[in-house]
Amino acid sequence: MVTAPQLKVLEYTRRVSLALVVVTALSSFSSHAQNLHSDWHNLLKKHVITINNGHSTAVDYAAIKRDHAQLKHYLDALTAVTQSEFDAWQKPKQLAFLINAYNAFTVELIVSNLANKKYHNLKSIKDLGSFFSSPWRKKFVPLLGKTRSLDDIEHGLIRGSGNYNDPRIHFAVNCASISCPALREQAYTANELEYQLHQQTVRFLSDTTRNFAQGNTLNISAIFKWYGDDFAQGFNGANTLQQFFLQYSDALKLIPAQQKALKNDDMKVKFLDYNWDLNARQ
Repeated sequence: MVTAPQLKVLEYTRRVSLALVVVTALSSFSSHAQNLHSDWHNLLKKHVITINNGHSTAVDYAAIKRDHAQLKHYLDALTAVTQSEFDAWQKPKQLAFLINAYNAFTVELIVSNLANKKYHNLKSIKDLGSFFSSPWRKKFVPLLGKTRSLDDIEHGLIRGSGNYNDPRIHFAVNCASISCPALREQAYTANELEYQLHQQTVRFLSDTTRNFAQGNTLNISAIFKWYGDDFAQGFNGANTLQQFFLQYSDALKLIPAQQKALKNDDMKVKFLDYNWDLNARQ
């Protein structure tokens, strides 16, 4: 016969066990949420190679093709995120998600076409488009309840939403081309996003093959021609492209006279040619 004290011990044990089950479940859920981008992070660490003195990266698309199942698993995880779940996140988590999604689906576009004999020796992502439509307008991305294009992610969800107002995203999203800012060797995360975006910006602006001052001329990437307005929307108080550049005078290696000329809008700006060749590992 079980005594009253023994019953109390059994009830206490049952409650502790139940509490442990709940804590374990919550911990597992939290870990799953934090590890949403882990497959992508591991692929990047394994198959993205730093080149050009750290300013650029090259992607081993052939190796990622061999790990295609892992990439597919990650893309499925992105697709599983609902619009309501996404809307409940803080903005850094949303933006990290969208940047990772853009980059991962861009890699998927390249990798999924490597098996096609027509694209076996793919030279540029632009070759995957047609006369009537660019590869960035292809509707192949199942994300947040809709089938979207890469343009939909960048220009709709990120730039067009008005939720983020951060021009540094142009140094984070990667278009699979040599002149693009580097595909970062790690996934973007909410906790590290500010540092990651700053580092990507400095990384790109300090690359003298893409941006450099020479006398009274500032030679810069064509990105600033296409998206110049994004850099004049008040980010860190910058209301002009010149003011944005002045925030990164050290990265651009601007001497005092060039800084003064840029501040007074007396510096000539020249946009460099863009190399659309694939950023593939040779």
